[in-house]
Amino acid sequence: MRIDLTGKRALIAGGSRGIGLAIAHCLASAGADVSICARTQGPLDQAALSLKQHGHRVIASPCDLADASAIKLWVENTAQQLGGIDILVNNASGFGRTDDEAGWAASVQIDLMALVRACHASIPYLEKNGGSIIHISSISGLGASVRTPPYGAIKAAVMEYTQTQALTYASKNIRVNCIAPGSIFFEGGTWDKAKRENTKLYDRILAGIPSGRFGTPEEIGRVAAFLASDLASWVTGQTIAVDGGQSL
Repeated sequence: MRIDLTGKRALIAGGSRGIGLAIAHCLASAGADVSICARTQGPLDQAALSLKQHGHRVIASPCDLADASAIKLWVENTAQQLGGIDILVNNASGFGRTDDEAGWAASVQIDLMALVRACHASIPYLEKNGGSIIHISSISGLGASVRTPPYGAIKAAVMEYTQTQALTYASKNIRVNCIAPGSIFFEGGTWDKAKRENTKLYDRILAGIPSGRFGTPEEIGRVAAFLASDLASWVTGQTIAVDGGQSL
């Protein structure tokens, strides 16, 4: 059994590095054309170069995901260039950590409203042939999140919205699912920084993962590719924790 996304057109919001880029690679390696966006052109160019090795169309566009009009423009331009949309992955995060106005604004605008806006812009295209929406949440949304109150609360909201969307769009052959990653390590990411600057926190989190290691972006990407494919044709409204047992 093989994941086959040949001819599918996928948008990945927040796709220039880490989990988003790994998802783009997994979708492209399965045959999909991909469009990624992020804030900065340089990392996007590097990501696009690496994605082109799979031999499919790649679009890399700068987009401020806190800007509603920019999101709509990115989705519509991509749909025109690729001839439609079959897969939408909402991966970007503002990582709101502090329980204050700034922390909440970051998570609400990027983790929640950017996701909502990308869906609103993509639904008219997805309705034409059906398709798959995948939200990237976090196991922080499964329970208390003392270190990052806004992040945890908004990621929980994403899980609920996944269920609401799944029920709303099931009759239109649009599946909506969510992935809740555990602690994922990649160069330049949160846990790479913690390993260098906050070893106490790094060691404590690592000790709490039953599998004995941090996850990799590719381990999230493979689950996303499955959910986007016909192998998951009767899976909708679900949140899948990919965390090596961390949430247990």
